[in-house]
Formats: sequence, structure tokens, C-alpha cells
Amino acid sequence: MLIDPDNKIMQKCAQGMEAEGLGNIELARKLFQEAWADADTEFERFVTAHYMARNQEDTREELRWNLESLRWATSIQGDGMKVYFPSLHLNAGKTYEKLDDKENAQLHYKSAAGYLEFLPDEGYGNMIRNGIVAALSRFPDIDLPKFTTH
Repeated sequence: MLIDPDNKIMQKCAQGMEAEGLGNIELARKLFQEAWADADTEFERFVTAHYMARNQEDTREELRWNLESLRWATSIQGDGMKVYFPSLHLNAGKTYEKLDDKENAQLHYKSAAGYLEFLPDEGYGNMIRNGIVAALSRFPDIDLPKFTTH
């Protein structure tokens, strides 16, 4: 499933990412909040919740938005969504780990690993793949099948 660059919600999220990249976190938060408020579809809600999780000062809020994004993504039918699940579970796992909830962190890291085959073999896919490998390496007791990294 491709993100439509003409979609007003996606444009607002892109503007938020640009503001974030320039170090203007308050503007980024404002743009992401506006995108969330205007989101109508499940896909728009999944994407905007993902961005809402970014730059939260409260880790519990970060977790809430990461889980909200995952919930909306799960509600969307189709194999095209599977490419998003490694990142979504990785983000949730990282947030649980920040909260020192190792059990839930491990569950999400395992879930992320279960979707590795759907990641593209390029920059973004490799970044997420390497993040999952690094996360799993912090939990040596996890017995997972071997998979390749790029």
C-alpha cells in the first residue's frame, strides 16, 4: 500500500517531519496534531498516530500513540500493510523497553521479527531490520529462527 503524496493528511505529516528535521519540535507536534484531528480513514489514522508518538515528552503517551498506530494498522485488511508492521512493533517494543517492561518489549520485538520478510531490501528496510536485530540482541534468551541482515 503506497502513501498518496496528494493526500492532505500525508502532506501535513510530511510538513511535520520537515519541521522536526529542522529542530522545530513544537511546530512538528502541532502539524501532527492537526493531521490527527483531520484524519478520516483508517490509513490516515494509522499514519498520523505513528507520527503523534514521535517527540512525546511522556513515555506513556509515546506508548499510547505507538499502540494506537498499531491498532489502526491492524484494522486495515490486505497484505500491503505487512511492510509497516516491523517498524510499528519495533517502535512499541522500544517504548516498552523505555518503561522497563521487558516482557512486552520482547513480545513486540518477536512480532517485528515475524514480519521481516516483508521489508524491502533497501535503505529503509535495512534500517528497520538492523533495529530489530539490535533489539533482539538485548534479549539473548529469545529463541528465534535465524534470519539474514543486510
